[in-house]
Amino acid sequence: MPIDYANSFDRQLSGVFGRREADWRNGALVYQLIVDRFAPSADLQAKRHLYPEPKVLHSWDELPVAGHYDEAHHVYSHEIDFWGGDLASLRNHLDHIADLGVTVLYLCPIHLAWTNHGYDALDYTAVRPEYGTRDDVRALADDLHQRDIKLVLDGVFNHMGRNSEMFRSAITDPASPYRDWFDLDEKYSGGARSWYLNENLPELVLENPEVQRYVYAQPDSVVRGYLRDGVDGWRLDVAFDLGMKYLGEITAAAHDEKPGSLVLGEITSFPEQWFPELDAVLHFVIRHVLVLIANQQVSAAHGAAMLRRIYDDADFEHMLKSWIYLDNHDMPRLTSAVPDADARSLATVLQFTLPGSVNLYYGSELGMTGGEDPENRAPMRWDLVSDDNPVLRSTRRLIALRESHRALRIGNLRWLVTERLIGFERHTDLVGDTVVVLANPADQPITEQVLLPDSKLLDASSLRDLLSGEELTIIRSVIEVSLPPRGSMVLAPVTNPPGGYTQYKRIQ
Repeated sequence: MPIDYANSFDRQLSGVFGRREADWRNGALVYQLIVDRFAPSADLQAKRHLYPEPKVLHSWDELPVAGHYDEAHHVYSHEIDFWGGDLASLRNHLDHIADLGVTVLYLCPIHLAWTNHGYDALDYTAVRPEYGTRDDVRALADDLHQRDIKLVLDGVFNHMGRNSEMFRSAITDPASPYRDWFDLDEKYSGGARSWYLNENLPELVLENPEVQRYVYAQPDSVVRGYLRDGVDGWRLDVAFDLGMKYLGEITAAAHDEKPGSLVLGEITSFPEQWFPELDAVLHFVIRHVLVLIANQQVSAAHGAAMLRRIYDDADFEHMLKSWIYLDNHDMPRLTSAVPDADARSLATVLQFTLPGSVNLYYGSELGMTGGEDPENRAPMRWDLVSDDNPVLRSTRRLIALRESHRALRIGNLRWLVTERLIGFERHTDLVGDTVVVLANPADQPITEQVLLPDSKLLDASSLRDLLSGEELTIIRSVIEVSLPPRGSMVLAPVTNPPGGYTQYKRIQ
């Protein structure tokens, strides 16, 4: 009987890779959306009373524009413009999210708030009525779990809203039980310490045990309560403002309530020392470096050195859980941040192949445009959901590539020896999982001899580009790579070539 070399090895996963693959937080595909802007309500007329003046309810085809500062309400007028999306309409559009292959849905704030963005909480425990109720959150979690998708909410625990009953009580009543929940002092504009001097966002005093009990410490706290409702994790807004001590306490409370839940922080600085107080970070630094690379503001060598330092210094297990994004509700959409289409493609290839979880902002998979806030928060362009949309086709292809190559989700990182190209390898304990990534961010073609420091990639064997189908031959652990301007390759070893002979018959 002939030997089936391709299947002759015991493919039981070694401990570290098996544990990584079993943890949904590693190498996830995250989809972020603003409920108000994702899907139009089925009966908008029935909801109009929920948007009293000075709030404005727009039609779905209107675009958000920057407004004026409203002195009376301490907000910009575009912060109280609404489009009417809700949790029910979101549940009716889950097919698009599931069809993409999303494994985590992340919602911008859904708790009771006055502005459209929700970062001025009135009551964390209540869902804003424009969106629905806590029962709607539970129903959404159930719907998602049936599709093997996790649900992550936005936790805004550094500050509340000026219109919250807690703050109004604190600032007007000297005997208020909430008096010590805020740092009240006449030296502050508006009478209280506020986030970045924004009077609508008075900061909470997290040092107060009563605030801790309300937010995360007691059984019926905000963090624990939503986890019991079926939510799977929290993205913590302005986590750098919360400080490492309280981030660690929030993370511990979430894990105690739901083992294996995710606590991810919005961290704008170098990620290394934020672990293990957080499970993961939202990668502002990596996003910035990728945009610098794509726009040729740094050389390939300089950009690669920056990325290497980030990954070398930070704990890798936490980096696998961290989210790599290219645009979101706080940043211009990628089409504005990186004007060149080929450069955007290169940045997206790096986003999908570097260690971490991919974080897609709603509509970016369709090529939606938009500059600074509020332009980047336009209603979802459902008219662009078409097989003819080249951006959607490209996104689906990268998602499928990532899904079919486990090293891109949970593999280790090894940097290649290059001079003018960015090059790295993702690998597990199985050579067949290996993926080699090369990118040329320059505006001229580059041909380069690239050393592959991997003993299992055998001489005279081939690597196939998963994007173009081109094959390269390994000669003494070196490949000759030719890339066009802003071009990239995602290569995998050909371990079972046609003809019946493989050099990899005894190499695992």
